[in-house]
Amino acid sequence: MSLTKVTNDLLALGENTSSLNLPKGTTAQRPSSPVAGMVRENTDDNVIEYYNGTEWKQVKSTVPPILVDYLVIAGGAGGGSNGGGAGAGGYRNSYNNEASGGNSVSEDSLSLASGTSYTVTIGAGGASRVYPSEYQFVGNNGSDSVFSSITSIGGGGGGSNNNLANSGGSSGGQGTINTGTRSTTAGTSGQGSAGGGSTITGHPYPGAGGGGAGANGVTATTAGGNGGDGLTSSITGTSTTRAGGGGGTAGTGIGGNTRGLGGAGGGGNGGFYNTNGDNATINTGSGGGGSGDGLNSGAGGSGVVILRLLTSQYSGTTTGSPTVTTDGSHTVLTYTQSGTYTA
Repeated sequence: MSLTKVTNDLLALGENTSSLNLPKGTTAQRPSSPVAGMVRENTDDNVIEYYNGTEWKQVKSTVPPILVDYLVIAGGAGGGSNGGGAGAGGYRNSYNNEASGGNSVSEDSLSLASGTSYTVTIGAGGASRVYPSEYQFVGNNGSDSVFSSITSIGGGGGGSNNNLANSGGSSGGQGTINTGTRSTTAGTSGQGSAGGGSTITGHPYPGAGGGGAGANGVTATTAGGNGGDGLTSSITGTSTTRAGGGGGTAGTGIGGNTRGLGGAGGGGNGGFYNTNGDNATINTGSGGGGSGDGLNSGAGGSGVVILRLLTSQYSGTTTGSPTVTTDGSHTVLTYTQSGTYTA
């Protein structure tokens, strides 16, 4: 081969669709008097290395950060017996500047380490209170949902005739009282809203609505208070409302005829006199409805964890059987039961 051809080929490497074969050898076979700019393949370490004038350095590929947006909703609580509607589970959201619970600001995306397994925990909804063994009990709180460092707190149970509502991600509404006033119970900052209070002067002794991710529960006066509305997110590519509060009971005395309705996003309706409260919708983190006098309260809805990341960075390694969908250039994982995601 002529010197001219060799020179031309070296000057036109960018036009060559084949390859350039670098010198290779072990660490011991490095040049004895290296100069800056030398490049070789180290067969001991299986890397490309270069001499910077002082020492041999490896050429390392830069792995871009794996950024994931999330919506983490905890389990909603159960309604109170003789009582108030339940609070929705805590609601934490990083997607597209959408609101987090209590209409707080959107959170920051998470940066995941490649090859690391991250735990996904789906919080259960609070169980209903069953008559007669749990008559006049405060509703059961929902359980926390977790993804990596993000924890959403379970919803607070609705109050009963004798006991104040519980706090939680969103808090429960106050239960029935014969007369007087009960204050609201605050939700968790950045995760949810307050349950409704009560101002009662007599029959029909209604219960207040539980807090939703997007609004406070309604105070009970002469009728059952509605549950607070949830929040809407398009993290999956479809606009969906979740985490509504449960409605309060219509009343414990005969004549109670207006029950509180569950908040938008899956909250359960309150019961009429001597009827059950309605269960919340599963995997929405919504609160259950408070029961009328002498029957069961509504159960809370289980939580959900939704992850969204670039399809080019999606590893495909999961447990817990999440639903996997695509939205443009992104892959979306919806977990309705606990599992893991490996970045």
